[in-house]
Amino acid sequence: METLVQRLEKAVLRLETLQPSGGNEVGSSDEVAPYVEAFDELLAGPVATYYKLSIEIGGDVATHANMVNEALKFQRGFLVTASQCQQPPEAKLTALLQPLADKILQIQEFREKNRVSKQFNHLSAISESIPGLGWLAIAPKPGPYVKEMTDAAMFYTNRVLKEYKETNKKHVEWVKAYISFWSGLQAYIKANHTTGVSWNKSGRIATGSAPPSGGAPIPPPPGPPPALPPAVSSDDTEISRTALFADLNKGADITSRLKHVPDANKTHKNPALKTSAGPFAPGPKPFKTATPTVKPAAKQEPPVLKLEGKKWVVEHQMNASNLVIQDTELRQVVYVYKCTQSTLTVKGKINSITIDNCKKMGLVFEHVVGIVEVINSKDVKIQVLGNVPTISVNKTDGCHIYLSKDSLACEIVSAKSSEMNILIPEKDDFMEYPVPEQFKSVWNGQKLVTTVTEISC
Repeated sequence: METLVQRLEKAVLRLETLQPSGGNEVGSSDEVAPYVEAFDELLAGPVATYYKLSIEIGGDVATHANMVNEALKFQRGFLVTASQCQQPPEAKLTALLQPLADKILQIQEFREKNRVSKQFNHLSAISESIPGLGWLAIAPKPGPYVKEMTDAAMFYTNRVLKEYKETNKKHVEWVKAYISFWSGLQAYIKANHTTGVSWNKSGRIATGSAPPSGGAPIPPPPGPPPALPPAVSSDDTEISRTALFADLNKGADITSRLKHVPDANKTHKNPALKTSAGPFAPGPKPFKTATPTVKPAAKQEPPVLKLEGKKWVVEHQMNASNLVIQDTELRQVVYVYKCTQSTLTVKGKINSITIDNCKKMGLVFEHVVGIVEVINSKDVKIQVLGNVPTISVNKTDGCHIYLSKDSLACEIVSAKSSEMNILIPEKDDFMEYPVPEQFKSVWNGQKLVTTVTEISC
């Protein structure tokens, strides 16, 4: 009986929260293609759970979930259209996908406007991965692209788990449902759209208008870039939010920015992945690159250094070598965002410091009782004058950390980062120790044993 009630609640939730949006019924039909039905199953499972928990958690998480819900309405409508229509030329495909790009941008901007939110980690997890819905424009490897976007959210989902695992299990279940959707989406793409969206070769010509949800109502998933967009880039190129949507509009050419897929992820390793549902075409070939257009220079935001409530905000500083925060209090935090070739000194004892999306940034501080975080940055130097319990480095290339004698017990946690060095005081100088970047994992018969490889030491 309990199982039946849960199934009924889930069905009612979908009908109440995911009503089809209005508009021209480009994708409406009495018949639903097998791969649309498969997508509906995904929506009725982890997505419905994610949405239900988001509404129960409330606040900014609920607001964000409604935005994600709208993006998924579009996603399903697009799949209905693809199941009934031939692949359109690039210009029409761009028009079809533009509403999705707009919705992704709206979801990311909501996070940017709510940095002081108590649910900031939830919003960041969504915003980090939401560009994964842009797999509709990816060929020939949409699956690895979604995996890339999913991984970008893990830093923030881990923070949610750490914060709530002992106090509120609802948030833990929220993370599980959220990650489960993206894992399910990867499996769905591998089974139905291995090399790109499977258009109907014998269908009618698709129009250039945006598709509605078409047919059954739908739920939502989670979300890209981060306080900054996720970097899907070459060694020295970081895709900005503006570039992300410009690339989305290029159709399949967006794959030029994706990282190389290792052999383990290639479909020939698992022939079952090549199977496509129904009598639909296996997927479109990449579009030819259109004549490149010159992008306007990014607008330079005015520099900021001010106290907002309990948060010191330092943003868009350029070539500022003498930034100083003093008269601090233990409850205050410092957030440094998009600063370049600048140095910040924080005096006194403070709760935490975050460096986000900065380049060639220097940080000198006395005491931090919580954590110092470096995210999505490049060439960062940190000097500890007093003590700090934890320093976290995530998705950062180039990070030098100078510890004081009082901070030698500091825990340094790193992920998806390179060129990291810890400098330890010895006499009147510092000794430099590199942080390993390469590891070896071996199954010993009972568990996986991971060790640092010699080449990275």
